[in-house]
Amino acid sequence: MELPKQFCEQMKQILGDEYDDYLQSMKESKRYGLRVNTAKISVEDFKRIAPFPLQPIPYIDNGFFYDGEMFQPAKHPYYFAGLYYLQDPSAMTPASRLPIQEGDNVLDLCAAPGGKATELAARLRGTGLLVANDISAKRAKALLKNIELFGVENSLIVTEYPQKLAEHFTSFFDKILIDAPCSGEGMFRKDSAMIKAWEQNGPGHYAALQEEILRQALPMLKPDGMLLYSTCTFSPLEDEGTVEKILAMDTDMELVEMKGYAGFVSGMPELIGSSDDRIRRCVRMFPHRLEGEGHFLALFRRGGGTKCGGRENAPVYPASRNGLRGEEKKLWQEFAVNLKRNFDGGRLESRNGMIYYMPEGLPALAGLRFLRSGLFLGEMKKNRFEPSQSLAMALSYGDYKNCVSLSVEDERVVRYLKGETLVLDEQEQQAADGWLLVCVDGYPLGWGKKTRANVKNRYHRGWRWM
Repeated sequence: MELPKQFCEQMKQILGDEYDDYLQSMKESKRYGLRVNTAKISVEDFKRIAPFPLQPIPYIDNGFFYDGEMFQPAKHPYYFAGLYYLQDPSAMTPASRLPIQEGDNVLDLCAAPGGKATELAARLRGTGLLVANDISAKRAKALLKNIELFGVENSLIVTEYPQKLAEHFTSFFDKILIDAPCSGEGMFRKDSAMIKAWEQNGPGHYAALQEEILRQALPMLKPDGMLLYSTCTFSPLEDEGTVEKILAMDTDMELVEMKGYAGFVSGMPELIGSSDDRIRRCVRMFPHRLEGEGHFLALFRRGGGTKCGGRENAPVYPASRNGLRGEEKKLWQEFAVNLKRNFDGGRLESRNGMIYYMPEGLPALAGLRFLRSGLFLGEMKKNRFEPSQSLAMALSYGDYKNCVSLSVEDERVVRYLKGETLVLDEQEQQAADGWLLVCVDGYPLGWGKKTRANVKNRYHRGWRWM
């Protein structure tokens, strides 16, 4: 790997005597990380069933290292059950340092492919609202899949510019995460192609973009709300420099200390010629000081003294909606008779025969480009309701009366994930004919349609094991 001369000079200035240690770390293999979905399984329970050796990531409570050369976690049924997400260890840090509370309204502004959004959703535990946005509709499709795989039902997946979002969400969010587009210097070891991109669009280009994004995003934060700004670059212009701009944009924004770790390094105001010691509350992460790549984090709290421009409150939907009517209501109720969890009928919404379970307190969406609002429950077909893959992933074992749980060792699990028809044994055949929730070790995978001993596969075609 040949690092750009200008970049090396910058790193010598940042690291001083540690520069040679950094160069040595660039010759080492990257570390592979796995983050447990605590909305589906506790860390302790996952450790008991983990199918490959794990080593705790010391700075992530639900994160683990694994041997990516020997094992393929993305080719295991537990991955298809949404029990974990595969992510660079250092990239897990931003979502872990934003103090989410149940009931919060949360925005992940640059969310695709979903590594941070899925962790934010897990910590909301089905309460409040998660708005996950990415300007790229193509990237947002990957985000939507990961949100559905994790069983998230209180989300809105949007593809908008921040300025457009601010028209709908002024002073709306309790927490905002901005893992900003950046020059990617911290990812050079993981992906050497980032070096060419750095040479084409360096720190100056991204610093200007970050400033624009933040100017548009700040009006969406409530008084007393918290914002976490992060990058995967070492550039002082994009890190401490952008933090200084945030403090200047809004004097109510205060830098907050974060949960520490021995390998973290404080922010360095001297790199941008600043004497503001508050910037030392930021965190820098270097690959020679911890097992991971490079990252920068800054946590802000907005003081309660002012509201940041625009409307006092965004218009919101009423808590109670009209729900389903007529034939659609009848067909839903016929399916729901086997559901053991309650779906508030007033929050059901039909759009062209597609049925959704909408989050409470959702602002008006007219004029917004979005891929999904709430939980997609299924589709009305002629004389029947067909449940969705996303509904299966949002359920827990026992939430649907008619289900079968296969052992992870059962060869039928992989056959199911490949889209094949299943044959049930004598005991399993005691389940009633009709819709069947198929699980692995008690964790839902998807639907099947049972007729006596046979189960016609209804696993999502686009998700199948290849």
